[in-house]
Amino acid sequence: MHSPDADRLPQLASQSASHRSIEAVWRMESAKIIAGVARLVHDLGLAEELAQDALVAALEQWPQEGVPRNGGAWLMTVAKRRAIDWLRNHTLQERKVEELGQEMETLGQAVTPDFSEALGAALDDDIGDDLLRLVFTACHPVLSREARVALTLRLLGGLTTDEIARAFLVPEATVAQRIVRAKRSLAEARVPFEVPRADELGAHLQSVLEVIYLIFNEGYSATAGEAWLRPALCDEALRLGRILAELTPQEPEVHGLVALMEIQASRLAARVGPKGEPVLLLDQNRARWDHLLIQRGLAALQRATVLGDALGPYALQAAITACHARARSADQTDWVRIAALYDALAALTPSPVVELNRAVALSMAFGPAAGLELVDALTQEPTLQGYHLLPSVRGDLLAKLGRMEEAQAEFMRAASLTRNTRERNLLLERATACGPA
Repeated sequence: MHSPDADRLPQLASQSASHRSIEAVWRMESAKIIAGVARLVHDLGLAEELAQDALVAALEQWPQEGVPRNGGAWLMTVAKRRAIDWLRNHTLQERKVEELGQEMETLGQAVTPDFSEALGAALDDDIGDDLLRLVFTACHPVLSREARVALTLRLLGGLTTDEIARAFLVPEATVAQRIVRAKRSLAEARVPFEVPRADELGAHLQSVLEVIYLIFNEGYSATAGEAWLRPALCDEALRLGRILAELTPQEPEVHGLVALMEIQASRLAARVGPKGEPVLLLDQNRARWDHLLIQRGLAALQRATVLGDALGPYALQAAITACHARARSADQTDWVRIAALYDALAALTPSPVVELNRAVALSMAFGPAAGLELVDALTQEPTLQGYHLLPSVRGDLLAKLGRMEEAQAEFMRAASLTRNTRERNLLLERATACGPA
């Protein structure tokens, strides 16, 4: 007997495919859309709302009309139209609307579907990069450091509050409150949507560098989801880092960060296997490393070294990655030098996560017992209680010492803490390899 619901299956499948397409486009393009709109309305909170309106429009129209060839441009056009409508209807913006109209008349353009593109061209300036403006605005000194990073990750990186919370090792509600308060503070302070002038860049740089690297890290090792990597985030962070290096050629830490990201990005293709499974550093096929990116990274590290009296935190991390990049095989890695560099990094910017990485370097340089001693001391650290890499590292060291039952328990605990499916599978495989449960 023919079921009425059977007739709806193709339609439901089509809608599901449309929704997946919308989600993918939104993930890739949301930051550019928010930045483009923010340049018009000068309010990040409002810009995100208008961008969300465009997303709602896509959810309503794409399943019926089909996915457009350039979904990002479609969303940008709709969002900018919403922005223009808001400017027209908002009494406090009447003068700006009139000025925009005059500019458009000068260009010989009318208010048509192509209005947003013409408007964007009319408003371009020397920098010509809305995403960079978005970073500097979200990192404005009127906000706390934590709020700056959280807001930019939300708007530029497209991360959810949950993903940001896991990156920060803090509760999700805390991150949500930071983002809401940050938007309100920027609006109340009337912070301009612009890149600071050259003489003002220094005060903003450290926060911006932190934001860019956190975005890169989310792409390099995704905190949640099915994919181990999110290369688009790495690409975006690299692009922003390179722009910053051009804007601030005398800042050693900018070059240090670029060096760090270039060298880490060189390993992206080797970090996943044929089925998308994670491949750890020592198991990677180094022939798949991108040697052009390695050379770019080493050149940036050299610039940071020449410019600075001493290596800063990002340059030190770049020097560590350079040790791996220079080693032709895993067993040729200079772990003693890496351990010394981690000692310097821990002295400069002490943190539990740095100590955990230092423990790994010590174990490789001087044996697993040396690393385990430091890791055991970190098990009581409050900020690491939900951090899956702590039991993961401890499990690895225990396994090397032949303490398989303990190692298995640690790998199982690490698997229960990670939200990344690929990483969980890897940890469960390592637990299984330790022997029967």
